[in-house]
Amino acid sequence: MNAVDPVALRKSRLKLLLVASIFAAPFVLAMMLTLAGWQPTARGNGLPINPQRNFAQERLPVQLAAGGTWAWRDSEPRLTLVALPGPDCAARCYDALTAMAKARVMLNRNQSRLRLLYVGTPPADPQQRAGMANYWQLGEDVDGKLAQWRPGTPDSVAALLVESDGTALASYPAGFDASGLAQDLQKVIK
Repeated sequence: MNAVDPVALRKSRLKLLLVASIFAAPFVLAMMLTLAGWQPTARGNGLPINPQRNFAQERLPVQLAAGGTWAWRDSEPRLTLVALPGPDCAARCYDALTAMAKARVMLNRNQSRLRLLYVGTPPADPQQRAGMANYWQLGEDVDGKLAQWRPGTPDSVAALLVESDGTALASYPAGFDASGLAQDLQKVIK
């Protein structure tokens, strides 16, 4: 029988403890932060919708300009970004709409997982209206059920983010930060 070298045994045990401590360190650090009261937040830039609403269950009708009614419950896992313009959507409103469309484009290969719905009177400028046709589905809120999120300020726009089952997740009041919206979209669409 071979005798075990005590120095080699001690070295191998130290290596094992070192490897175990490397894997245990993040867990111990997380436990210490939790016990100290710190919790990471995953807050979005939008405002949560409380109480939660499901537009599909409410049968909230949006009549599309191209004909038909908007299907809140989607057959694919796609979110809907609903743009709600204030009165007289013009230059500032159109700039915000362009920023929302850019946020969709920034999703790269996942941009097909976000639908854009514009609910209201489109901008009066024919060029702006034509530019919107490339990205937005245009529609009208038949029963006025989205009015509580629509801004009253002229030339402004608010937004709603709606899950593929029709559940409204977050609202973005007029004057929202488009880069914050883009960050939120990057988080929820992967």
